[in-house]
Amino acid sequence: MAKWSAPLFRTRGAAVRRGGSRPSRWRVGVPLVCVLAGLLLGATHGVSRGGEIRRSDAPRLVDLVRREQADVDRLNAERDRLAHTIDSTHGRSSDTALAAMLRRSAELAGDAGLDPVHGPGLTVTLTDAQRDANGRFPRDASPDDLVVHQQDIQAVLNALWSAGAEAIQMQDQRIIATSAPRCVGNTLLLNGRTYSPPYTITAIGDAGAMQAALAAAPLVTLYKQYVVRFGLGYTEQVTPDVRVAGYSEPVRMHSAQPAGPVSY
Repeated sequence: MAKWSAPLFRTRGAAVRRGGSRPSRWRVGVPLVCVLAGLLLGATHGVSRGGEIRRSDAPRLVDLVRREQADVDRLNAERDRLAHTIDSTHGRSSDTALAAMLRRSAELAGDAGLDPVHGPGLTVTLTDAQRDANGRFPRDASPDDLVVHQQDIQAVLNALWSAGAEAIQMQDQRIIATSAPRCVGNTLLLNGRTYSPPYTITAIGDAGAMQAALAAAPLVTLYKQYVVRFGLGYTEQVTPDVRVAGYSEPVRMHSAQPAGPVSY
């Protein structure tokens, strides 16, 4: 008697399930992963240009923090050193230091031309040419021959300084080391203000010495010739007591060097 066995159609169905033609996931996934890995490697090579991306000598955040902290410590030490220098020079009290600075500033104010002064001196006035009785200028005169120029004013100032003038004022302003009168057309620009002729220059000092210096200055002599030829104006007046204002504009000095030893 034969033994019982599973139906034949079941066996054939199982065989179909084990060896059928349905594609496996690995056959698709493995090539896809390889392609993606190749793209990633190519991109990495392009970014790194053949070198290491994470080199051992690349700066780290902790190194940057330590470096900045070292700079801060160095600057703090410099600040403490400068503070110690100020304290040792003027004393530990800020009020004492301020008082010393104000006292020194007051001492230098006179030399800097910040204080008003008065004394014997000389007043020089320059003005443009005037028309004659017929309302005309000389025929052979050009417009430049009839006006006061910057070089004329500068020549007078230089002559007065060379004669030992103690203080000089032009118009209503004190002339100091940084003052620079400039002509703009037929007007004068001085410390941001515009003036028209006549131009009055007042100087305190030895009037005789200043007049001699003006007489010997070549450019002043040339100007006096134009006074005779074209009618420009020029006068000198000795005054026993003239007043010169103090310089009132902010003193802006880009660089300066003491003329002698400075003590506080």
